[in-house]
Amino acid sequence: MKIAYLVNRYPAVSHSFIRREILALERQGHEVLRISIRGGNEEQLSPEDQIEAQHTHFVLQRGSTALLTAFCRVFLTRPVHMMKAFALVWKVGRRSERPLPVHVVYLVEACLIYLLLRAEDAEHLHAHFGTNSAEVAMLAHVLGGPAWSFTAHGPEEFDKAGFIGLAEKIRRASFVVAISSFGRSQLFRQVSYDQWKKIRVVRCGLEPAFYEHDTTRRPAEIARLVCVGRLSEQKGQLLLLQAAKQLIDDGIKFELVLAGDGEMRGEIERAIAQFRLQPWVRITGWITSDEVREQILGSRALILPSFAEGLPVVLMEAMALRRPVISTFVAGIPELVEPGRHGWLVPAGEVDCLAAAIRECLQCSDAQIESMGENARAKVTRLHAIDLEAQHLAKLFLATSKKEVSTEARSKPSERSS
Repeated sequence: MKIAYLVNRYPAVSHSFIRREILALERQGHEVLRISIRGGNEEQLSPEDQIEAQHTHFVLQRGSTALLTAFCRVFLTRPVHMMKAFALVWKVGRRSERPLPVHVVYLVEACLIYLLLRAEDAEHLHAHFGTNSAEVAMLAHVLGGPAWSFTAHGPEEFDKAGFIGLAEKIRRASFVVAISSFGRSQLFRQVSYDQWKKIRVVRCGLEPAFYEHDTTRRPAEIARLVCVGRLSEQKGQLLLLQAAKQLIDDGIKFELVLAGDGEMRGEIERAIAQFRLQPWVRITGWITSDEVREQILGSRALILPSFAEGLPVVLMEAMALRRPVISTFVAGIPELVEPGRHGWLVPAGEVDCLAAAIRECLQCSDAQIESMGENARAKVTRLHAIDLEAQHLAKLFLATSKKEVSTEARSKPSERSS
């Protein structure tokens, strides 16, 4: 089966889980057409992502002339479909946080993608994230493109469901994927009960190549904790710095690595200076997936004190590398992490509870840390095997394709009746 994948930006350092999913589908004999709305000039891509970039169609990189030509071509050849698409743009765009002209741009992008899908004979279009990429996929379908679906990750989709027309997207999609039971419940909230059956759970996965090597902890003079994630309000790094200050003031010494970059870097750097944590805390900036793995392998545990999440892939990666995790009781995280068995979970926003969990982690014996790491690896490799999850997804694609063929057959008059 030929499946098109549509992502706002692909490949990207933070989207390794999409690459794993695509490659797993291809190992199972499916052909995947990669389409990215933006991108094509990212730096710090891993060798795997550099290869992916060579196989990806970048929509905006084609330039305004190509986009306007595609729009005019579709307008002239499919005027009825175009009018339906404009009506949908108005319906979704009038309530959006983004101005209506932005949604018209999405329609222009959808025209080019529709022509690409038709030229490549794509049988299904799947978008990752329920935001603008799902809207473009929905519009491409209205223009006459193949059946479509999308994966919702959260928390952005859940935070602004009304503004992004999430309910409309669910109703119009052939099926919708949630990456956790929690995520599915949030999608249930957006639509009527008769739509629930099209919302399925397919987890993000890891391939064995990521974790099948030496995961022994490196000897270190001081214990290291690593926090991997975008430097943003939802990840809770400022709260983590408060907890670190408590512990350092109490004479508990450890190294804290903030692996990532983002819009809050300046504020976080000021907090590090204010709390006088420069000897103990460092920020790496953006790093590749291989460098993330090395940071995790060099740590005692991974810590992610998030205020809002979907289900962080980095938690799966740390657990697969036999590292316990410290995180919060939010979204899908408790479905993966069992306190005391795979690490620690604390109430989001509670600095004292976070400091207590870090203290306990640092005071655990090496044997306890290794035992939790083994439990964590067993759990994540059982629930998040990419080839198995890709199989589940492929069945949904195939079932949708058969349904579309059956519908078309019923809608056409038979030769006997003609």
